[in-house]
Amino acid sequence: MRRKSISVRLGGPLHVAIEYGLLLAGSFLIALGFNLFLNPNQIAAGGVSGISTIVHHVFGFEPAVVQWVLNIPLFIVGMLFLGGSFGLKTAVGSVVRPCFVLVTRNWGPLTENALLATLYGGIFVGAGLGLVFRGRGSTGGLDVAAQLLHKATGIGYGVAVAVWDGLVISTAGIVISPEKALLALAGLYVTSKTIDAVHIGFRHAKVAYIITRETESVRRRILYDLDRGMTEWTGRGGFSGEERPVLMVVVNRTEVSRLKAIVRSADPSAFVILSDAAEVMGEGFKLQSGH
Repeated sequence: MRRKSISVRLGGPLHVAIEYGLLLAGSFLIALGFNLFLNPNQIAAGGVSGISTIVHHVFGFEPAVVQWVLNIPLFIVGMLFLGGSFGLKTAVGSVVRPCFVLVTRNWGPLTENALLATLYGGIFVGAGLGLVFRGRGSTGGLDVAAQLLHKATGIGYGVAVAVWDGLVISTAGIVISPEKALLALAGLYVTSKTIDAVHIGFRHAKVAYIITRETESVRRRILYDLDRGMTEWTGRGGFSGEERPVLMVVVNRTEVSRLKAIVRSADPSAFVILSDAAEVMGEGFKLQSGH
């Protein structure tokens, strides 16, 4: 029996509430990663959080206060120079995340092992940022500075983020220790992978492109045995110039072996190309929450 999808109108009150809920939950997870793992072990893994770790280590200033002092002016400058790309969510993120950092500041480190702190701190921060991005939000900070650098110089946004994070980590390597800077780089990698897992999901699908002379037989087997739809278009052989139908079908990873067996049994000479699809939305895959 096919499940009925739950529709949440894009821009409606429930949709907005969900987005702000994700922003708050994500900010809280980031604060936990910072206070339970990264800051107590002096791991400055980029961003305003990394700057606050360095300042706390050198001068003893409260990290939450440092984050406020940096976030709020950056948000104001972003509003002045970038205009409409900054809205209420960025303002909320810029203020709320340091609030959570302040609230959880005495929760204490869960480990004094720097490697474990890097790993779990990266997971917590990545999970938090993934939730924030799912809510189409931002926590401000050096993301704003990266957009300003991108606008001023024309370099790619990803490169601009890397420049600022690189400066923070390099400073940590000089002020704290080179070892902590290396750990911070590892933490950034863990964070980026966790963001992808939360924002995109673990259920990576596969896209199969099938070129076969037994098109009708393969189509029927996929439709009725695998219970998957497909798209068909016409391709032309580069060597022969001969037109051939090309079938495109999206399957879950667990269905790949069965798909290959179906194609092989219908046409042993079929040409099959499999590639990863990071995210698939639609019937049979992820339920849509918009519209």
